[in-house]
Amino acid sequence: MATGGPRQAVAQLAVAGAVLAAGCTAGAGAPAGGEQPASPAAPATTAETAAAAAVEAPTTTATPPGTRATTAAPRFRGSVAAIDRSTRARLRWSWRPGCPVGLADLRLLTVDHWGFDRRVHRGELVVHRDQARRILQVMRRLFRLRYPIRRMRLVDEYRADDDRSMAANNTSAFNCRPVAGTSRWSEHAYGRAIDVNPVQNPYIAGGHVSPPAGRPYANRARRAPGMIRAGDAVVRAFAAAGWSWGGTWRSARDYQHFSAGGR
Repeated sequence: MATGGPRQAVAQLAVAGAVLAAGCTAGAGAPAGGEQPASPAAPATTAETAAAAAVEAPTTTATPPGTRATTAAPRFRGSVAAIDRSTRARLRWSWRPGCPVGLADLRLLTVDHWGFDRRVHRGELVVHRDQARRILQVMRRLFRLRYPIRRMRLVDEYRADDDRSMAANNTSAFNCRPVAGTSRWSEHAYGRAIDVNPVQNPYIAGGHVSPPAGRPYANRARRAPGMIRAGDAVVRAFAAAGWSWGGTWRSARDYQHFSAGGR
């Protein structure tokens, strides 16, 4: 028996027309070339949002090796400590029984300082306990000034040999030794003197220059990093602590030398 008829054919034609119309309506405004419009975007997940932010965030340029970032000024770090057993073992050359001060009268300063390489370094000084806090403040001031210090190591690294320490351009303080050429104790033997950048600030007496490497700096009109001059910020920093400068002596000029007693 036949299943179609006039009414069924008309119904089928109507359905086909509706489908065709719907297709045309959906295609209206579609991009040329047959591309389909994008579906509405689904809400981004937390991970996707974070990834997008990381990609879009401005990038910072990495600091090249051998330089330091300048986004924040370095902060000074400094400490004062009593001479414990470990430090005592390190003072095997600079202190001995019979020195004018005992170990209980000395203090170890560990401080930041700027180097000639424009980097921050850790240095050490041994000074008398009654001067420790004052010298800590001096080192803080020199750090803020970015005054360069070649190195700051215990003189024991040079077996307490003052000539070797100066030749290495080492800034040092306590050393149980006499004044050169005499039998009287140096202010260094009390922990109340510091020699700063000996090469750039040599001891000069007549034609004698110590250390020998400091001879080019005997001309104090020269301009070079690390040199100290009358009335400059370095001299003022020590003066604020009550210390005087050997660069003003009359018979000889000790441009590296600062002391609490003026000697």
